[in-house]
Amino acid sequence: METVPSSCPTVPLSNGRNIPILGLGTSHNGGYSHEAVLCALQECGIRHIDTAKRYGCEEALGKAVVDSGVPREELWLTTKLWPGDYGYQSTKQACRDSCARLGVDYLDLYLMHWPDCMVPGVSSREVRAETWRALEELYDEGLCRAIGVSNFLIHHLDELKDRAGIVPHVNQVEFHPFQQPLELVEYCQKENIVFEGYCPLAKGQALTHPSVMELAQKHGRSASQICIRWSIQ
Repeated sequence: METVPSSCPTVPLSNGRNIPILGLGTSHNGGYSHEAVLCALQECGIRHIDTAKRYGCEEALGKAVVDSGVPREELWLTTKLWPGDYGYQSTKQACRDSCARLGVDYLDLYLMHWPDCMVPGVSSREVRAETWRALEELYDEGLCRAIGVSNFLIHHLDELKDRAGIVPHVNQVEFHPFQQPLELVEYCQKENIVFEGYCPLAKGQALTHPSVMELAQKHGRSASQICIRWSIQ
């Protein structure tokens, strides 16, 4: 099947790479659908796929990418490091394991999934620092084209910045009309960290909200389109 080319705008990262502004999330909460991924890649022109070890679908996504016929160089693949794998050596191994499951030689973006740590007997601050040091080396080696964090608050970012050689390229945080961490957004803009929002539909809750439905009817769009446009603007 011939795939639809992507016309999705991109956002520049601080290292000069460009991340597509729209991405397909694959969180395990909604269940994985091979057909939905193929549709997004082949018919909707989506070129940014966001996953995580925690979601349990990296291997299935790798197969979907192959089945889609979309060349690897056209894709932006993001995956995330689970806190249970934090630490210097385990981070490096986890990255290689994710690449193997996805069937790729590199990741476009690798994120620390949460600031919380699961390494007994070691302070969270030290674990995050050692984990980030490993990510910086993976970036220098070319295994990750960009590195970042997810769900980090301002004090987590300040702590990391104080010890980092590379400031995170991205901070991915839940963002929708019912959750607006505007102070964090402003901080990221000031520090040249791309703020990437996830759950733009508020896990479906926004789709039946009266204000969203009213706007959808007014503009002749779906509730989903209204929420996504709101997030982008």
